[in-house]
Amino acid sequence: MSSSGNGSPRSSTVVVVKFGSNTLTDGQGRLRAEEMSRGAGEIAAMAKGGARVLVVTSGAISCGLGLLPGGGRPTETVELQAVSAVGQGLLYERYRRLFDAAGITTAQVLLTSFDIEARSQYLSARGTLKKLLEWRIVPIINENDTTSPEEIRFGDNDFLAAQVAILVKADLLLLLTDTEGLYTSDPAVDPNARLVEEVSDWSLLDRIEAGGALSSVGSGGMKSKVVAAEMATSAGIEVIIASGLRPGVITVAAAGEKVGTRFHPLKSSISSFKLWLKYGRPSAGAIVVDAGAAAALTERGGSLLAAGITAVEGDFSAGEAVDVFRAADRAHIGKGISAYSAAELGQIKGMHSSQVARLMPHGSEEVIHRDYFVLELVPKGDSQGAGPA
Repeated sequence: MSSSGNGSPRSSTVVVVKFGSNTLTDGQGRLRAEEMSRGAGEIAAMAKGGARVLVVTSGAISCGLGLLPGGGRPTETVELQAVSAVGQGLLYERYRRLFDAAGITTAQVLLTSFDIEARSQYLSARGTLKKLLEWRIVPIINENDTTSPEEIRFGDNDFLAAQVAILVKADLLLLLTDTEGLYTSDPAVDPNARLVEEVSDWSLLDRIEAGGALSSVGSGGMKSKVVAAEMATSAGIEVIIASGLRPGVITVAAAGEKVGTRFHPLKSSISSFKLWLKYGRPSAGAIVVDAGAAAALTERGGSLLAAGITAVEGDFSAGEAVDVFRAADRAHIGKGISAYSAAELGQIKGMHSSQVARLMPHGSEEVIHRDYFVLELVPKGDSQGAGPA
């Protein structure tokens, strides 16, 4: 990430800082007062220097646990939602006091998966966050655990942080955890594990995963952070995974200095719509295509026609997102918005366009238009087109 030349980020820099539960709370659910105060101080200094900073925070459930009688973490979703309701207010109030003391105004923003999945909600959330940044207010963002069970199952807000970074077109996403970064193997069991300082060749991650360093898929696991890094770097955003327990880590990372594991942004250019489609909109089914259709989609940037479809899976409606697979090897080609329902595709799959027009005269020629299709992988330097805004 570029800096102003004196070790601090440029005034136009947008930084998303994500605090994990293990960074904010101890094993008993108590807030780590010193670490939280230090982090808020570093962010406040950046904001006063002109950088625009957003905070994505976990910790509501952990904070709630610290206030409840008894021990252990509930397992029922409704209990976790209730615990989050207890802890959410406490967590934000602590942030508010810390930033108020530093002369920085904050805003609490609670998002649900629906705010990401629905395009209108997605654009609304983007507008709100951009306006807060324009006003020089620091948003404190969390998943609305009280009504959204997905986050409780999904991870420690790593994906939410990546989505926020994409929403505001951030320059840097900083994922703070309780380890120094990504290691070549699991440091808990391998004394020869080494910190990976930079990732620009993503094939390296396949070897690291084989070594067990990405095996954790639970809340806050390294796997979810690496996937979040893939999401953000696809949008041209630099990502750093580092220890939130290290003093000065936010300042150092934002200044472009060496710390943790740095993921370099990918060179490909993907429109904001296609980023939303790829990472924000869940698939409702699948379409399997022949070799010709696969080549049209992946090599020529074409649209998907009914003639190339060999099979339809799931029960989806027109306008929903679907995954596209190649029939020969079941390779995942990408994701797109289907102009037809699964039932309709069952009638027209394999047909030429003239036949489709006779059977469904008011239907679209394209099953998935190229502007509404995003490839699974984009070669460096290639573009997936502008698409809708």
